[in-house]
Amino acid sequence: MLSFTVIFLLFLVVSTGVQLWLSLRQARHVSQHRNAVPSAFADKISLAEHQKAADYTQARGKLGRLDLWLSVGILLAWTLGGGLELLDQFWRSFGWSPLWTGTAVILSMTFIGSLIDLPLSLYRTFILEERFGFNKTTLKTFFSDMVKGAALGLVIGVPLILFVLWLMEGAGSLWWLYAWAGLTAFSLLMTWAYPKFIAPLFNKFEPLQEGEVAQRIDALLTRTGFNSKGVFVMDGSKRSAHGNAYFTGFGRNKRIVFFDTLLKHLTPAQIEAVLAHELGHFKHKHIVKGMLLSVAMTFIGFAVLAWLMQQTWFYQSLGVSQPSAYMALLLFVLVSPVFTFFISPIMARLSRKHEFEADSFAASQSSATELIAALVGLYKENANTLTPDPLHSAFYDSHPPAAIRIAHLQQQT
Repeated sequence: MLSFTVIFLLFLVVSTGVQLWLSLRQARHVSQHRNAVPSAFADKISLAEHQKAADYTQARGKLGRLDLWLSVGILLAWTLGGGLELLDQFWRSFGWSPLWTGTAVILSMTFIGSLIDLPLSLYRTFILEERFGFNKTTLKTFFSDMVKGAALGLVIGVPLILFVLWLMEGAGSLWWLYAWAGLTAFSLLMTWAYPKFIAPLFNKFEPLQEGEVAQRIDALLTRTGFNSKGVFVMDGSKRSAHGNAYFTGFGRNKRIVFFDTLLKHLTPAQIEAVLAHELGHFKHKHIVKGMLLSVAMTFIGFAVLAWLMQQTWFYQSLGVSQPSAYMALLLFVLVSPVFTFFISPIMARLSRKHEFEADSFAASQSSATELIAALVGLYKENANTLTPDPLHSAFYDSHPPAAIRIAHLQQQT
């Protein structure tokens, strides 16, 4: 079934074309609205701040288009260009077992991919983010994070790769079901362990100090019935001027985390409103729903992989001459985004629905007015564009556009 090569190329051309078209639409729309602050924000955001957000969006979009072209080239080089075939033949020459050969192929491909991605990562951090005043990362921190990430990837990734390949090689026709169950359990373990054991490897987390903010948060947690292992402040300013807040962990290991940059720019009432929004995600079970959706999609993915693994045409159509469990896994991971790209707007729409629900919860438990003020402050500090292209936003954005979100909150004041 060599025609799968044509199908793959067709989907690649169409998905790439759509992404470029949407990116150019975004660039054109933002440029057209650069010289006027939307009326809903005219008294809160200056023209200079609005133009900074427009220029930042344009710069990121331009880099994103370059990254897209490079990604397409790299994908074709690995598959139809014979890159995976050469890598496979190199490691096969050592005469190792399929389990260790496959692990070596996967690790070496990941390492090569990281090297290829390094120049763009450096540019993004030290030129683009630096130009707009967001970068706080030093070269030492950048490469330290890279080394830590690589070491962590080896400690966690190698056993996981060996486990999956071992099942693919010797667990029979239902290997994919066992692998899915194992990966689900592993994901839950990582979600539980991340706040306590992994995140502290990269950032410092200090308990929130006593004061008005702590008092407001304690009162909010009490009236919403939320229990956590504490409220922590993360040294986000070590790497970036962007601010954020999030939940992490689950069960008794739940934590609330504020970036220190967020606390610097918002009032206590605004911080309370932001936390109320995050609590809304918890109360509406968005985190659980997201995990269940991920588990379901992983289940489907493993089932499809199990079928493709048995099809000789799958390997040959993508530039690999010798079928193997590890090549099936690698090819599936490489090409599946090409075919799943068009579910992006569905996932984005679901995410925006969750954001509206969390906003409504925040308005009921805190203050819609304060949440509006906090959001406007975050749009300003993070240089988020106030005028995204509607189609681009519908396709990609996990949060509603600023004007629509603010209008939704104003109805609840």
